[in-house]
Amino acid sequence: MDEFCANLNRGTAKIVAFNVQKLARKLGKAVVAATTHTDIFEDLAPSVHIHKRFGKEITVKYGPNNSARKCSLLQEMRVEEGSYEDLKKVAGFHYRSHQVAFRQKIFVLKRGDEICGTIVYVSPTATAQCRNKVFQPKDMRELNEKVTRIARVVVHPKYRTIGAGVRLVRESLPLCGKPYVEMIAVMSKYNPFAERAGMKKICESKPDKSILEAVAELEKLGFTPYLLAVPEYNKRMLKGLVPQVKEILGNFHYPYNRRIADQHGHFTMEDYHKWLKKAERDDLARALRRLAQLNQSKVYLFWKR
Repeated sequence: MDEFCANLNRGTAKIVAFNVQKLARKLGKAVVAATTHTDIFEDLAPSVHIHKRFGKEITVKYGPNNSARKCSLLQEMRVEEGSYEDLKKVAGFHYRSHQVAFRQKIFVLKRGDEICGTIVYVSPTATAQCRNKVFQPKDMRELNEKVTRIARVVVHPKYRTIGAGVRLVRESLPLCGKPYVEMIAVMSKYNPFAERAGMKKICESKPDKSILEAVAELEKLGFTPYLLAVPEYNKRMLKGLVPQVKEILGNFHYPYNRRIADQHGHFTMEDYHKWLKKAERDDLARALRRLAQLNQSKVYLFWKR
């Protein structure tokens, strides 16, 4: 263990120790670690601690076989207001673009001068499935005054699995400046970090019927639905199928036509058909990736101050 820790920096050693004990306890396995690095003790949370001193001096202490509650490295981090420049530094670690429209607030999780993660709050969408179960605004003015939406939570890969995302959400919620916060996310279906941070899951929404029908039509052409998220795959599959795919995509109306074309602001059906007519294979490959995103079930979460 000493040689292993020596080849890691202090922060990484703590993260590895925290995850090793968590995984071992989950699998019901025993781990024996011999080391002089006492700073990873809290993250290993051993149930048996044997301390070998000089000569025959040995002490043995027994503790509960419980997982460490949190990684000690989180104590070295802080949440503070950030900027778009901070977001760009870690945006590449998110599966979507760093270009986030209608930004209101950005917060960063920092360790020293290093950015460990960011969270972006934006204006709420005009409509959202399940919102009326928790909040029914009188008009758009009240919606924009009282509600903000979490659009991105990005954690640097080095700091994942230790609860950094949970801390970023939990500590930024009271600082966002609005009494209500909503989040519509795919990942929350698999990783409920926002719920652990204090948000409440209201419901899970299924893809629109038009999305499901389009994916089914593409499947008839030979496309594999889950591979639509990969533009390189789409580009290969589009050979000889561009007219058929354009016909399938041409059936979309607002708001999905705008999403498929990745357009913002005023965008009519006429604009959409013009875009579709000019679209080349690369454009369609990216459009199919956006279709794959629309084809995912999303979880609606809500937080009230």
